[in-house]
Amino acid sequence: MSKPSVELTEAEWSVIKAVWENEPCTAPAIQEKLLKPTGWTYSTVRTLMDRMVAKGVLKAKKEGKLTIYQSAVTKAQAQRGELVYALKHAFNGALTPMVQCLLDNNEMDADELEQLEALIKAKKKSAHKSEGI
Repeated sequence: MSKPSVELTEAEWSVIKAVWENEPCTAPAIQEKLLKPTGWTYSTVRTLMDRMVAKGVLKAKKEGKLTIYQSAVTKAQAQRGELVYALKHAFNGALTPMVQCLLDNNEMDADELEQLEALIKAKKKSAHKSEGI
């Protein structure tokens, strides 16, 4: 069973993306990676990472004097959290207007539209099976 979706702040997104690219990793390694784009100090990054551990987004393990961090959520779980947040806050929980907005604001080629149609057909099929239809 997958973990529930998580909601990340913009700063946490920066950290988790860097962790995914470098895990297992240390806070100094992440701070170095994020220094140029963010200007964050080591203490800022360490504080963020420790908060993310408390939130269940990262795992931390002591190895001697070092703390080694790894992600505790997948990209899919984090993305799902963002979508659920947007659905809940920007669209009052209504999926159809959100999908319409995405369709209206994104250039989609025929392949992408076919993939979406296939996903919808598969979802309909599984919904019918669960309803006993």
